[in-house]
Amino acid sequence: MNRLFGKKFITILLIGCFVFIANSQPYTLKNTKVRTIVIDAGHGGKDPGCIGYGKDVMEKDVALDIALRIGKYLDDSLSNVKIIYTRKTDNFVPLFERAANANKNNADLFISIHCNANESKIPTGTETYIMGLHKTEGNLEVSKRENQAILLEEGYKENEAYQGFDPNSDEAHIIFSLYQNAYRNQSLILASKFQHEVEKRKIRPNRGVKEAGFLVLWKTTMPSILVETGFLTNPDDKKFLTSDDGKDEIALSVMEAVKGYVKELN
Repeated sequence: MNRLFGKKFITILLIGCFVFIANSQPYTLKNTKVRTIVIDAGHGGKDPGCIGYGKDVMEKDVALDIALRIGKYLDDSLSNVKIIYTRKTDNFVPLFERAANANKNNADLFISIHCNANESKIPTGTETYIMGLHKTEGNLEVSKRENQAILLEEGYKENEAYQGFDPNSDEAHIIFSLYQNAYRNQSLILASKFQHEVEKRKIRPNRGVKEAGFLVLWKTTMPSILVETGFLTNPDDKKFLTSDDGKDEIALSVMEAVKGYVKELN
């Protein structure tokens, strides 16, 4: 059994090394201006996302409310910047279409908004992901949960956009996590600025910037981040995220992070 496990591990490692080399690109600036930002509210429609503590709130609704607030604050604070939403209502959007929307509109930033969940009600806080390696089992579980939305898409197995990705395979997630976004460093800058705002404002515990393989970030051709705003399964996080003040605090933190990112580029 150990021998079989060893062969499987070596196979995954070799494939992973190839994927990493094939997809890694040097750090380059796409441009020094941010003209278009795509705000992605996670889940929607027949995909509720995670269910909150008490089973009376769904991730899709909280994510949409926060995403719309982010767009408004960015629109008010940044001149000559176009804001595009992957959804503005409670409708289902396939994962591949979210990235395609950003690419089609030549977006300069892609920000995906989500809420976290855990079997325990203890975990709390905000964390931000960029496309990259699963460094812990926890990171892997978050990406697997968010990637499960693909199962609600008709014909996803035949969809060439996913290149045969199997959401039920642990090995597929491990290999997939080795894909590196060409704008990894820029994504890291934006993610770090957001988490800094969270800590500075003391709105929720700062869980830091992490890496994992997310289908929604996979094919974006611009700096991209996925924000887990808090744990709906934690009573305190849920209370914060379902309040107007809490949603505004998250939205304002994203706005300040984007403004700081733009300032640093310029």
